[in-house]
Amino acid sequence: MKAINLIEGDVSVLDRSDVDTDQIIPKQFLKRVERTGFGEFLFYDWAKQPGWDLPANPILATGRNFGSGSSREHAPWALEDYGFEAIVAPSFADIFFNNCTKIGLLPVVLPEADVRAVMAAGRASVDLAAQRVSWEGGEAGFEIDPETKRRLLEGLDDIGVTLRQAEAIDRYEAERERGGPATTRLA
Repeated sequence: MKAINLIEGDVSVLDRSDVDTDQIIPKQFLKRVERTGFGEFLFYDWAKQPGWDLPANPILATGRNFGSGSSREHAPWALEDYGFEAIVAPSFADIFFNNCTKIGLLPVVLPEADVRAVMAAGRASVDLAAQRVSWEGGEAGFEIDPETKRRLLEGLDDIGVTLRQAEAIDRYEAERERGGPATTRLA
């Protein structure tokens, strides 16, 4: 997973609330477990409508309750594969929010007025280290769990966190093989 610190660039605007993961990536595209190749199917049904245009900018600003519905991991995968690095919204579905942070896609919760200002500005900067979003004419702070923040700053997914303990795991397994203290014996 790529480390995140500062995300800057144009903002894509999806001015809709209650966007369900089924709308983000429809069920017919969930036949693979690889994390790549889903961007082309992002908002598949909406993308067929005349006038649809959602540029692949680094930042997506959207309405409240983004990522609601089923807990499919493919939705954040599709958003990341499309090119988004941060999503700014007034609220997210909990499981969706967590699935984003597990792959290095930064979900940022801001008050609705600030999200609207980001949409209107068309360009923004998301500073994870400082926990600030800036746009022309304003800025706002956001909250993030300290452990999640650390993992994102260091680019650590769950496997990366485990691999950081590889030496300790190797010692444990070696002791266990020798029948040392790590082995549980039945009487």
